[in-house]
Amino acid sequence: MFRITVRDHIMVAHSFHGEVFGPAQQLHGATFVVDAEFSRPELDADNIVVDIGKATEELHAVLADLNYRNLDDIPEFSGANTSTEFLAKVIADRLADRVHAGALGEAARGLSGLTVTLHESHVASAGYERSL
Repeated sequence: MFRITVRDHIMVAHSFHGEVFGPAQQLHGATFVVDAEFSRPELDADNIVVDIGKATEELHAVLADLNYRNLDDIPEFSGANTSTEFLAKVIADRLADRVHAGALGEAARGLSGLTVTLHESHVASAGYERSL
């Protein structure tokens, strides 16, 4: 399997519901380094997985909707614990929608998988892997 990874970051505020989250139940900030890995079994006609520039632009566009936002104020997240795992899936699904819409080019339709990893710190990360 061939793969490329592009990276960006977001800064958000949010709170959690449930004793398992301890002090994180209060409103707090988080900065995530976000990796998006695109994969396919064979390279395209140009011998690439996907155009890295387009992948970088689309990741940045998806993250722009979340960056510098209080996630508690976003209606689609109402009542949800916007955990790192939850956000990884949201970002992966939004990127997948862009792939399917052709935003990464026609050759990107040959992609078979996408993995999004959010790094909370230098020692902790969470991710979501999906097929395309």
